[in-house]
Amino acid sequence: MHARFAPVRDCFHDLLTAGRETGASLTIWYDGQPVVDLVGGFRAGDGPSGQPWRPDTLVNVYSVGKPVAALCLLLLVDRGRVDLDSPVQRYWPEFRTPATVRHVLSHTAGLPAFPVPRPASAIADWALLAGDLAAADPEWPPGSLAGEHAWTYGHLVGELVRRVDGRSVGRFLADEIAGPWQLDLGFGLVETDQRRCADLRYGDPEWPTRKLGEPETLRARAMGNPAGGLDLAVLNSPLWRRAEMPAVNLHATSVGLGRLYAGLLAGGVLDGVRLFSPALVDEATRVQYDGPDLVLDRRVRWTLGMQWEPDLSWGMGGLGGSSAWADPVRGYTLAYVTAQLAEHDRVDQLAEALHSCL
Repeated sequence: MHARFAPVRDCFHDLLTAGRETGASLTIWYDGQPVVDLVGGFRAGDGPSGQPWRPDTLVNVYSVGKPVAALCLLLLVDRGRVDLDSPVQRYWPEFRTPATVRHVLSHTAGLPAFPVPRPASAIADWALLAGDLAAADPEWPPGSLAGEHAWTYGHLVGELVRRVDGRSVGRFLADEIAGPWQLDLGFGLVETDQRRCADLRYGDPEWPTRKLGEPETLRARAMGNPAGGLDLAVLNSPLWRRAEMPAVNLHATSVGLGRLYAGLLAGGVLDGVRLFSPALVDEATRVQYDGPDLVLDRRVRWTLGMQWEPDLSWGMGGLGGSSAWADPVRGYTLAYVTAQLAEHDRVDQLAEALHSCL
């Protein structure tokens, strides 16, 4: 690592030393090159019997996976197989909500929660959950408002990919994006990759209750169904790791996410391999909706799959503290993945340290 970025390394180590972090990795690209790759802590257990975090340790990154799912559909848009402003029903005839593909990608389709209460076992039943969404009534007129499609986003996007291409979104990601760009991340892990996973842990036992919010609110409905998405017994199980819940169960390394955003920041090309046109990247990272988000209960600027920030950066944070984004103004990408489910103050501090170096 270049001496210029020593403050970032020191900040990362301080988080571990202070106990604010127990297992994580951090990757930063600057000016088109990787400049920081750090790992620390444990992926399972701790102390002498713990399993150290390795560069190839995968961890569930929650909503950091939403842009990854979106990019699968956007690749089909770029190839002329999907039109952003066509109704979803053109590709998915059973779909009742009068939303367009653009509405789905920008969290404005009006379907932020699965409409039928389902147990944790439904995580593994793609057809059941996609069918629930197809038959649902929207909670607002599509395009008029936004509400993060917290658990539903991956099935809306992924079923469009499946209807047009025939492959599941996990298979499509592996074949068309992760493979060509050599990204260590995926939906629906095979057993060998499951063995590389970090076990998620609560930074605070009250974390799941706090995140779910008041019962019967839109947020609670959006994040509590199917059951189990905040339960360690489910999250660390083979059921979760082998299922495709693309809104929330991407498993990734920081290196894989850092490379992905580096390719996007370069206009759709990485290591000489072009996957996306510059025009598609421009459209995908442009603000599509700017206003109140009814699930997050704050103002959000949604692009086609990411959040856009006033400093012109774009990317996505995940429940629990993982995050990945590109900053076109400062010329870097940052990916931070953690198994310690807590707040985003850790990555905020790392970003501040990075900005001080630049």
